[in-house]
Amino acid sequence: MRWDIYALTMAFGLVAFAAHAQTPPSNYDIKDMNFDMWCQEQQHWSPDRCDQRLPDDEKAFEDYRTKIEKYELPYLQERDKRQNLDRNLLHNDPVDNPTEPSVPPAQPLEPPPPK
Repeated sequence: MRWDIYALTMAFGLVAFAAHAQTPPSNYDIKDMNFDMWCQEQQHWSPDRCDQRLPDDEKAFEDYRTKIEKYELPYLQERDKRQNLDRNLLHNDPVDNPTEPSVPPAQPLEPPPPK
């Protein structure tokens, strides 16, 4: 009886891990794409043509969306990595640009009053 519970727990854990691994991180601003925007902005079809939503059009949209989503998350991750490199290593100024969120940026010094 114990082995059944153990096997069931392991199976549930694997399913939960696989579901979690497929979801993109929530801190990336991934835009949702819809059929109407794709139809008018990418295909440049008239609104009447887009409202028909033919099965071939739906398939073309799904293929396009799948292709774009494959590259979107790696692009956003690389962009963040470059921004962090630029901010932390190349232009590191811990006084004016703190990397810790609890430290407010330093205020610029006021020039001395004229004599």
